[in-house]
Amino acid sequence: MPTYEYQCPKCKASYELRQGFDAETTHTCEACGKGTAKRVLHAPRVHFKGDGWYVTDSRNKTSAVSDTSSDSAPADSPAESAPAPAPTPAPSSEAPAAS
Repeated sequence: MPTYEYQCPKCKASYELRQGFDAETTHTCEACGKGTAKRVLHAPRVHFKGDGWYVTDSRNKTSAVSDTSSDSAPADSPAESAPAPAPTPAPSSEAPAAS
């Protein structure tokens, strides 16, 4: 069961309750008994692990260091030039054999 945090706007009390996923998001305050306590939402914690989260992760160590260390590289340097397009295969000129 998850633990949810609740806060009462009347008495400013804050407390946690263990409830199921289908529990109501508001209820009578357990501290003062007069206010309506509401569930406080928090952003989930995210921890990225592994390769592929940054641009430099897919490069080898030497190119990542040289790209970041020289901001004033010439425009025609090989690191910034686009790769040549791959040749496309020519369509086959063979006709199907007639029977």
